[in-house]
Amino acid sequence: MPIENSFQHDEMSRKNPGERLSVREVTPTTLSESPSGQEAMALAGKRLSQAGVRLIVLLHGSIMGTDLFGAQRLDELGGLKRGYSRGVTGLDALLALLRDGSNGISSLSGGLKPPLANDDATKRLLDEQLGDAGNFTSAYLEQMKQSLNRGLDRPISCIRELWACEHHHLGRAMAAITLLGHLRDWVETHKLGQGDRILVEAHGQAGLVLALLSNLFCVTATSSRTRLLDLLSAYASQVNRPDLTSTIQRITPLLANGTLLNGATLDVVTFGMPVRYGWDPSGLGKLLHIVNHRNLRTDGKTWLAKMELPQITMEMPIAWGGDYVQELAVASSDAVPTTEAAKAANKALWELVEPLDGFERWLECARRAVRIPSEGLGILADYKDSTGSTNVRDHYFGHAVYTRLDTMLFNTKAITETLYSSH
Repeated sequence: MPIENSFQHDEMSRKNPGERLSVREVTPTTLSESPSGQEAMALAGKRLSQAGVRLIVLLHGSIMGTDLFGAQRLDELGGLKRGYSRGVTGLDALLALLRDGSNGISSLSGGLKPPLANDDATKRLLDEQLGDAGNFTSAYLEQMKQSLNRGLDRPISCIRELWACEHHHLGRAMAAITLLGHLRDWVETHKLGQGDRILVEAHGQAGLVLALLSNLFCVTATSSRTRLLDLLSAYASQVNRPDLTSTIQRITPLLANGTLLNGATLDVVTFGMPVRYGWDPSGLGKLLHIVNHRNLRTDGKTWLAKMELPQITMEMPIAWGGDYVQELAVASSDAVPTTEAAKAANKALWELVEPLDGFERWLECARRAVRIPSEGLGILADYKDSTGSTNVRDHYFGHAVYTRLDTMLFNTKAITETLYSSH
């Protein structure tokens, strides 16, 4: 996408990304049992520190209880009721694999639903129910701190951040505002400035929050940014969200004069992020997208996923082709806001960030099978999580593996080698 992207949707190009893309094989490594792995992590920590990385933020949501594929919106659009599935063999079965209640993904205990609170109690609940499946656990955070900072005079701070997990435009836009407020807090707390870097590692739809944030972060003011902030301000006032109002008031002038990070640089890595919103790289430092991918195509386009009906409904339950959430949670899929005020605000926002809407639009985007956005570098990594198991909890359709403890070493080495090799 261009500089000053101004919230345009990604063009979802099927062209070969060329030099932007690399392909890797993952070797799972249990760090506690691998002295060489510990040494590699310490070396990565040294490289990150030399590059100026002072803070790593692990941003994630919950696979459970959040309408992971956005099937609510697809049903609201009437995929079956309006007969769009007629003549498309296997579509009914595919939609059943996407829906909460028939996809095998459990609910959170107590019926907990978004918005999820970014507090210790909720994080403990996710750790208990999900373990390290699509969830940056407390154990992951502690192991990262210890292994990266071994031998560093100035330790790299690591933070685990749980976003509210409202899988719709309004929810993601509010999360982007909240994150901008947190970024300002962290800059002040850690006394960051010129030459310092913040690295955000975002799992799944948390990456879409960062995509919106990049458009807000644009180095020049745009009318679209003003409109989005005005829409959110009006909604915050309507539903009595003083926290959102005060954050918008605090960050707006800092966005306008480019001082929100006090001269520090924001680098972003996404894991398994669906390709939807366009990115504006002008206000970011480095940008990398990592996707769990196994080539099933016979046409030579190895950089694309495979989306053929009805075959996909046989591949998905064993995560044969990699990350199916990344492939299918695309435009027009979403959870549905729960109040009339939120629905109205969400509609106003989707006209700005994703104007083309409809069941056929979703099917078109899914069939494009794009793995890597138009901006940033990409890694297609075979995480070796397809073992033949049809138990969803083993892989969550290929979307769980990025946050496993035994893939931390691969992720960290891939990030440092790709983004910080010159340091």
